[in-house]
Amino acid sequence: MIGRIADRLHEAHRTGVAIAPVREELPADDAASAYAVQRRNTERWAAEGRRRVGYKIGLTSGAVQRQLGVSQPDFGTLFADMAHADGAEVDPGSFIAPRVEAEVALVLDRDLDLGRHTVADVIRATAFALPALEIVDSRIADWDIGLVDTVADNGSCGAFVLGTVPVPLALVNLRGCAMTLTRYGETVSQGSGADCLGHPLTAAVWLADTLSALGTPLRAGDTVLTGALGPMTGLGPVQSFTAQITGLGSVTVRTGK
Repeated sequence: MIGRIADRLHEAHRTGVAIAPVREELPADDAASAYAVQRRNTERWAAEGRRRVGYKIGLTSGAVQRQLGVSQPDFGTLFADMAHADGAEVDPGSFIAPRVEAEVALVLDRDLDLGRHTVADVIRATAFALPALEIVDSRIADWDIGLVDTVADNGSCGAFVLGTVPVPLALVNLRGCAMTLTRYGETVSQGSGADCLGHPLTAAVWLADTLSALGTPLRAGDTVLTGALGPMTGLGPVQSFTAQITGLGSVTVRTGK
């Protein structure tokens, strides 16, 4: 079953053709099996030559957790070919149903392999923070997802865009930072660091603990997308989105001219 579902999702990634929800085959609360599906595909992609560069955290919003009936976040794996620099133009045709959200990215310069971690451990391990935009995408048709769907689908990863001015954590209040996401100057999403599990560093601690328990801890050089600071919005052709995050600056992504 794990292999069959992984094959279906791998083919959806390859062809850009969405599939029916995998919760039709997996119990709706069987996160362990969904992560086994995810792992099957991330290992296959690594064998195909894709380079892992970090992780994204999802389901950091209380409202989304309640909607899906879960009480904790999830994660997916980031690969180098998903990364874009500030101001990049991405092809919306390379996704199925892309949406964009603003986040805080942490870049590590120490491993986080302590088993149980504290906020202080994460702070010491973080080289700098960057503003980020995550382009989320679902290989499940019509975004008809539950927990096992998004987990199996590598956390609904699509791509990510990083700002280029690193900011030490000592110079920014991540909990209090305000985020505004605009499309051609019009506000389409707002939020703050407190909207990400109460604090982006809290999300990072959860990820560090979870990956350490799985035997695949966070490593120096990893990029961690800590979770959305506000609602996501649709990403269509010929658009420009800019996220402004207090203390971190801005980051922009474009689709078309």
